[in-house]
Amino acid sequence: MNSLRRFLAVALVFAATTAHARTFEEIKKAGTIVIASEGAFPPFNHFEGPKLTGFEIELAEALAQKMGVKVEWKALSFDALLAGLRQDRWDVVIASFGITPERSKAVTFTNPYYCSGGIIVAKDPAIKTVADLQGKVVSVQTGTTYLENVQKLPGLKAMKNFPKDTDARAALVAGRVDAWVTDRFVAMQALKADPKAGLRTGDFVFVEKIAPAVQKGNTSLAAALDKALAEILADGTYEKISKKWMGEDIRCR
Repeated sequence: MNSLRRFLAVALVFAATTAHARTFEEIKKAGTIVIASEGAFPPFNHFEGPKLTGFEIELAEALAQKMGVKVEWKALSFDALLAGLRQDRWDVVIASFGITPERSKAVTFTNPYYCSGGIIVAKDPAIKTVADLQGKVVSVQTGTTYLENVQKLPGLKAMKNFPKDTDARAALVAGRVDAWVTDRFVAMQALKADPKAGLRTGDFVFVEKIAPAVQKGNTSLAAALDKALAEILADGTYEKISKKWMGEDIRCR
């Protein structure tokens, strides 16, 4: 019995390590691509009632249409998305992931579909620059480049991280932190949605390029996504979706 258990354990490890991500050819044959997002990062991806929507959701649907497949959506916490991708639980992650050297070791990024960065948001008009954050408490979302970059800042009193970016924002609105670092467009949406909250935007902490992520080495799927992105950038589809959700064309220039 012990020998059988050892054999099964080895077999399971071998199966896990030899499992491979679906190529674009396999996805097209199946007719459905599985895309994971967070669903809690408006206006990029969020729920309106039971419906998952936002800039990235419509963009992904447009990419899938160009690729000739339908989308099966998965929504879960931001910090679980890339881990699930590496376990082949879905084909693509589209959830405002910035391209970083560390992430690029674990996954393959396609060409970026928008450029943005982490911006300072505060109630106090005196908090505008990175230097102004010294001695302050700053909120960020767990698992994000905002957290990574805020951690590098000198002289902070404290950094508080939250599972959702909306929780990080709520901490600022409630006065539990002095500043919030988030995406520029998310900040703009927050100010527009709740002008009475008294939030103000400051400088960039960093600038980044945002792209879909696929399993490391899945070049066929990355190439298919790049081709589809180039097509929607050229035919006006991207601009239409971007202006609907963001009020401007946010492609990388």
